[in-house]
Amino acid sequence: AKVQVLFFSRVCDVKKSADDTIEAVVVANQRGLSTLKAKVFIDATGNGSLSMWAGAKYKLGYDDAGHQQASTLCFEIAGVNVADYNNGANLWGGPDTVIEQMKKTGKYPLIDGHFCNNRVDGDVIGCNAGHLHVQDTTDPWQVSEAMLKGRQVAWQHIAALKEGKPSTFGNAILSRTATVLGIRESRRIEGDYTLTLSDWEARRSFDDGIGRNCYYIDIHGKEGSHKEYGRGESHGIPYRCLTPKGLKNLLTAGRDISVDADVFGSTRIMPCCLVVGEAAGMAAQHAITETDGNVHTIDIQHLRKRLQEVGAWL
Repeated sequence: AKVQVLFFSRVCDVKKSADDTIEAVVVANQRGLSTLKAKVFIDATGNGSLSMWAGAKYKLGYDDAGHQQASTLCFEIAGVNVADYNNGANLWGGPDTVIEQMKKTGKYPLIDGHFCNNRVDGDVIGCNAGHLHVQDTTDPWQVSEAMLKGRQVAWQHIAALKEGKPSTFGNAILSRTATVLGIRESRRIEGDYTLTLSDWEARRSFDDGIGRNCYYIDIHGKEGSHKEYGRGESHGIPYRCLTPKGLKNLLTAGRDISVDADVFGSTRIMPCCLVVGEAAGMAAQHAITETDGNVHTIDIQHLRKRLQEVGAWL
């Protein structure tokens, strides 16, 4: 595909040739600042950073106070007794779990009961554990503080598991913590269409749908937000959620697409981001060849046909 990959570089500014057209992005790396030009840009930063610097409107938080979903620093535990673990270590899922019992002792104040785990490989399990309440996930100082606390959370979980279930975790060690904070919520860029909770509840399909999503409404920190689909149910994702208002040659891909605060609890997850990313990449090429870079005026049915040809479910 003749793609050039540039690692270890972060977008830090946007240059525009007109009010609605991005001319270039500025990236920072070991060579300093570089300017990269293109006909079409895709914001896959997760935080909507490129869109924000380009002047796109956005929303942040799941309520009027701007509260954002809790973050988590995932970690892995090695040296687990696999036979004992497979026989039922009773780690999470109810009031009698090891984690809940150790939480009640008061010895581990950073354990809040949020604990999911799965076998990774050999004697290693991966843990999605502990909520880190970051007021603003776009603030690097707050994210740095959460990283430090997340590592303390990991150590407390290890100690609690060793004490509470020595037959499984007596020889366990903390093998690694994640290199980045698991941020669940950041900016939602305002697009030509905003997918709403009523769309999600209606399992709605769209004439410009570029994919499907079936994940439940999962808002970490908001009580009573949990809603699920039945087996085989899903909703469509309209292409218009990927096209920021007022910007001619920009697409969004990932958790920053245009959805309301409730639906964000569903569309933020990896499978949905993957589906949207494939559509955005294909749409960018269509915009270059069909409309001289205008992502709002491409032939949607041509895009849908091409997506189906490569296996997309619409």
